[in-house]
Amino acid sequence: MPNKPSLPRRVTAELIGTASLLVVVIGSGIQAASLSRDTGVALVANSLASAIGLGLIITLLGPLSGAHLNPVVTLTAWWARRGGGEGLDAREALAYAAAQTAGAIGGAVLAEAMFGRSPGTFSTQVRDGGHLLVGEVVATAGLVLVIQGFGRIGRPRLIPAAVAAYIAAAIWFTSSGSFANPAGTVGRAFSDSFTGIAPQSLPGFVAAQVLGGVLGLALATLLYGREGGAGTVRGAVTGTAKGVEAQAPVVDTPVADIPRTGPSFEALA
Repeated sequence: MPNKPSLPRRVTAELIGTASLLVVVIGSGIQAASLSRDTGVALVANSLASAIGLGLIITLLGPLSGAHLNPVVTLTAWWARRGGGEGLDAREALAYAAAQTAGAIGGAVLAEAMFGRSPGTFSTQVRDGGHLLVGEVVATAGLVLVIQGFGRIGRPRLIPAAVAAYIAAAIWFTSSGSFANPAGTVGRAFSDSFTGIAPQSLPGFVAAQVLGGVLGLALATLLYGREGGAGTVRGAVTGTAKGVEAQAPVVDTPVADIPRTGPSFEALA
């Protein structure tokens, strides 16, 4: 098995990948809202652009860092290592999460500047209510289950497309819009736009996402058993559109040829 890329290269990939994801999510939201006053039409455009962008980012960066783009996915990889699988140690997980959060904020600021808006303006869109938090739990649990499920059944090459498809769907079927990504959620607080979220709404959303990640991992274990078989590669996704920041897995090369950076969400970029 070839040596995996150095930690600085992997962290850089996570930073750039998460920043790119936020540029796609926020930029397409700003563009869509400016072209149509119909919220439904704007959401269709935003969700499609976000899903397509996410799939491309995961495919491109998955072989480098696993393309987690999402702290929940990274935490899952850390947990897998604790259980004796292949994943990230605590230092690597912290570096990934920090890079993802910094990248998300940078991507949000870049998207705002690109459209001639005031960079760094906090969102005024308050998203509260228990039903929205339930939506985030469902969205994140589903994302983790998709990544884990395809990895454990030996279909890692389908993860990028599956994650992108899931994100596009979850944006519509969850009450919260499926942010499903703590780093992406923080980044979106720096954009007072169609896809933004007010800072005061962050604690509830992030807590719901972490809970959803734990639930998704438990469901994967219940359905497929403990992770571990040779040849399983997972990835993480970071979501998209009006509420999706999911982190997506990516693996387009034979499992044996892919540098492993995390046990259960490796390919999920």
